[in-house]
Amino acid sequence: MINNIILAGVGGQGILTIAAIIDYAAMQKNLFIKQAEVHGMSQRGGAVESHLRISDCEIYSDLIPRGEANIILSLEPMESLRYLPFLAENGVIITATKPFVNIANYPDEKEVLVNVQKTGKKVQFIDAEAIAKEAGSVKTENIVMIGAATNYLGFTKEELRESIRAMFCNKGEAIVEMNLKAFDLGGK
Repeated sequence: MINNIILAGVGGQGILTIAAIIDYAAMQKNLFIKQAEVHGMSQRGGAVESHLRISDCEIYSDLIPRGEANIILSLEPMESLRYLPFLAENGVIITATKPFVNIANYPDEKEVLVNVQKTGKKVQFIDAEAIAKEAGSVKTENIVMIGAATNYLGFTKEELRESIRAMFCNKGEAIVEMNLKAFDLGGK
């Protein structure tokens, strides 16, 4: 078993937190993991990607080869298009619908979503912002996206919930509960 996941978004959206939560779940199951990340210009708003590889046998490279990603999990729809060459033939795109407009010439929002849909891949659109607000904070959009991707990650909901608890336990019970609510709402 190997699960290759591209996590995509922009700085400040919590891509590395998503990776850490999934990594923790993998470590609890004694799976092999490799992770490589690129921070966009080391600032909020710059492109951020993380290659996350999970396997039941040793993995020798932390980078996902082109055409071998099982999932593109994107918090920004235009970023999901950037990583299409990595997606396997039967791969899935799970993307937030609300763009992070941080450039003057950002394409029309509807056009970006149409282009994602036209990829010919299985696509799941998530209104992560609205769901995160329902959970209590827009800062939980990344956790909403983990919930939305649960069926593709190879972990049970409870295993991911335990990872979320571990990630946020030092921030207090209210923060843990808010993030668990975001996860649950994202997975509906």
